[in-house]
Amino acid sequence: MRLLETISNLAGRYFAIWVILVAATAYFLPAPFLPLGSYITILLGVVMFGMGLTLQPVDFKLVLQKPLPVITGVLAQFIIMPLGAFAIAYLMGLPNELAAGLVLLGSVPGGTASNVMVYLAKGNLALSVAMTSLSTLLAPLATPLILLALAGQWLPVDPYAMFLSILQVIIIPIAFGLVIRRVFPGTVEKSLNIIPLISVAAIIIIVSAVVSANVENIATSGLMVFSAVILHNIFGLALGYGTGVMMKLDESKRRAISIEVGMQNSGLGVALATAHFGPLAALPSVIAAVWHNISGPIIATYWSKKEVKENERAGDERGYEPHASVR
Repeated sequence: MRLLETISNLAGRYFAIWVILVAATAYFLPAPFLPLGSYITILLGVVMFGMGLTLQPVDFKLVLQKPLPVITGVLAQFIIMPLGAFAIAYLMGLPNELAAGLVLLGSVPGGTASNVMVYLAKGNLALSVAMTSLSTLLAPLATPLILLALAGQWLPVDPYAMFLSILQVIIIPIAFGLVIRRVFPGTVEKSLNIIPLISVAAIIIIVSAVVSANVENIATSGLMVFSAVILHNIFGLALGYGTGVMMKLDESKRRAISIEVGMQNSGLGVALATAHFGPLAALPSVIAAVWHNISGPIIATYWSKKEVKENERAGDERGYEPHASVR
């Protein structure tokens, strides 16, 4: 078990490197990875099950005790990121599938990797976890409706089918994870440190499957999509922080909202795009899986060197460091 924990920590710490290496391999040698495409939904369910295992009732306590920062952050996420994606796709003249895929990336909830980045950035971790949890629970309704409003001009959107997909790949696995933690708390607690290994493996397989199916698309549109994803991420980080400033929140909350708004659940974006729009539409989310795990550590490192007043920092109210589970 100790060996698995060590491997798991290394996998979480160097996630971006593993994703880049596997994506490059799948690009130049796509054939072995093509059959993996049929397992994308199952693999994302595994990641969400891991998220459910790590959640506790205290994660939602902040929503009830101090709802304003949480609600502000979640509203910012579901307004800033979809509209930002729409504007970027429109101004860059992205092809229909890529435009819809970018809006989809902007419409999914926050990813659990953002919690780790907020912790490292000396942000308000309790707020970060509450935002991730609440945005994930709202996703079955929010994501399909946002896509219907913003992406319908590029591709047909079936909100009911997407609602069912999100229930299957997010809500049900998370609920199952919560039940397992409730029934077997001791066993789950001992296994928490290996969850990053399982999550990293699942996301890497998802990325390899989508890259192998999009070799020609990446060759022709890769630079354009990469630029769009970077702009979208910077847009979210900046306006997320600006939202905290506008609401006169303290520095630790500004950092948390910035990172939460800027980093999406790219794994969910890949699964939904592949199932409802086509493999090309999954490309923005695949690139985001790499880029968010580059930009996140960069901004976390920058902020980690800038102290936050002790009374401004809410730390980890659950009494342990966040597990580096990834999206």
